[in-house]
This record gives sequence, structure tokens and C-alpha cells, in this order.
Amino acid sequence: MHQDDIKALFDQQAASYDTQWAKTAPIRHCLHLLLGSLFAELPADARILCVGVGTGDELLYLAAQHPGWRFTAVEPSGAMLDICRKRAESEGVAARCIFHEGYLDSLPETALHQAATCFLVSQFILDHSERAAFFQGIAARLEPGAVLASADLASDVASPEYDVLLRAWMSMMSAADISPEAIERMRNAYANDVGVLPPARIASIIKAGGFELPVLFFQAGLIHAWLSRRASEGE
Repeated sequence: MHQDDIKALFDQQAASYDTQWAKTAPIRHCLHLLLGSLFAELPADARILCVGVGTGDELLYLAAQHPGWRFTAVEPSGAMLDICRKRAESEGVAARCIFHEGYLDSLPETALHQAATCFLVSQFILDHSERAAFFQGIAARLEPGAVLASADLASDVASPEYDVLLRAWMSMMSAADISPEAIERMRNAYANDVGVLPPARIASIIKAGGFELPVLFFQAGLIHAWLSRRASEGE
């Protein structure tokens, strides 16, 4: 899918997005719990870059845990970002946030960040070199040695293990039984419209984007998450 099509899709889904994915909240809660531990050594005044922040779940979790942290929220969907901003205002953390509607390449110059999050974003970039360039854009906004927590759908779609994971994934998403035809449609979408790749391949793309070898720290179904560090200059 073209990035404009993806933006339009999330604009349409924004109002019902959190309700739609409410049943997967335990996955997000576990991911956030681990995220908090992984970021625990950041300074009390750390700057956090949230790429593709959506409605702001990870931003709000981290902001509640660390009252001195400041956040740069980047999101191309204006409707999603509006919800993120309203939630931040409701939680009293909006004053610590910069909200940018757009992509990283249009984000004004800011001080470099000590950490970044990027959850379920790069999977929409099908070209591998463009996906690596996306991570290069994140690296350019980080201090050398800064940490990145990123998550994407990942699997070897040609493997028998993928059949097992996909069926379990679809069963979790829907209260109804999943027909073989529906499973096949989802398989085709993941194979053609979403960049679902083997975990090792995604790790290599992150590394090519200017990060030290990523470490897989979380898996729930098809969601995999990695922790990596921005490579020092010259590496």
C-alpha cells in the first residue's frame, strides 16, 4: 500500500481504533511493561521519539512512569494524532509533548533523543531498502548509543509454523470462527500488502538502518519486538 493509502485508512479508523483493538490490550500491556524495564536506565530528563505514535498508548504509559521525560510524537494520520493529543491533555502530560503530523523527514530539527519507539510501523514499507532508510531516519534523530524499541509483525510466511501462528492470530482477532477462505485472504494480505518477513530478516534491516544488532525481547503471536542501539559514529 502507498503511504497515502495507509494514512487514509488510519484516518478512517481513528475514532474506533482503540475500541477495535481492545481485545489485544493484554499484548500491549506486556509490551509496555517490558519497554519500561528496557528504558529504565535513561536519564530523568530523557527525550523520547515516538514514531507512528497512533493514539498514544506507549507515550502515555512512559509519561506516567517518568514525569521528567519529554516526548516527540510523530504520526502522519491527523485523526490519530488528534486522539493522542486529547489523551495526553486528559492525562496532564501534553505540555511535555511535541505533536508532529507528518513523517520523520518533515519533522523540524530538534535536540537529539535518548530513545525511540516504533511499534507496528515499518511493516507497511514493502521495499527492503526503503525500510532500512526508514530506520536510518530514526537513527538520525537519536544520539549515538540511544535505544530503539521497535515491533512489527514477523514470520516466515512460507513456513508451516506461519500457518499455526496465523490461525491463532485470526482467532484472537475475531469472536467468530475463521473460515479457511478468510485465513487465505489474510495470508494474501500479509504476503502482499504488509511486509511480514522472517524475524532475522527484519533484524538485519534494522541493523542496516544504523543500529547495533537488534535483540528480540518480546513475541506474542505474530508480533515481534527488538531492542537495539543507534550505532556510534563510524560504525
